[in-house]
Amino acid sequence: MKREVVRVEPISSWLERWKAPASPVTRAGNMVFVSGLPPFDPATGEFAAGASIERQSELVMEQLKQCLEAAGATLDNVMKCNVFCTSAKHFTTFNAVYARYFPHQPPARIFVCIPEWTGSFDVEIDCIAMV
Repeated sequence: MKREVVRVEPISSWLERWKAPASPVTRAGNMVFVSGLPPFDPATGEFAAGASIERQSELVMEQLKQCLEAAGATLDNVMKCNVFCTSAKHFTTFNAVYARYFPHQPPARIFVCIPEWTGSFDVEIDCIAMV
């Protein structure tokens, strides 16, 4: 099964600007893989530095949704999410945002605390979906 790279604009261009050697989405057969992405400011493509954890969470969830749609999937197709966050103190706020996107029968998920990112943001999420 061959891997297909799915361009998602403007996210693909933002990754290229940051020289990130990653594709936002790859697809093979009926499987869709969405990369973990920082909370990009949709107006500038820069990291949403200084944004609240609620706003960062909304941005990464919207980007996740956009990436899935570019690959012909929806949030309903998500099987597993991996959430990476700089602090457990953001758990409750992140969950409140996440629950708006997965209100019924949410996918399997982990929430992992990491010490820091290479940029000024606090949360990133990736996923695997089936179409």
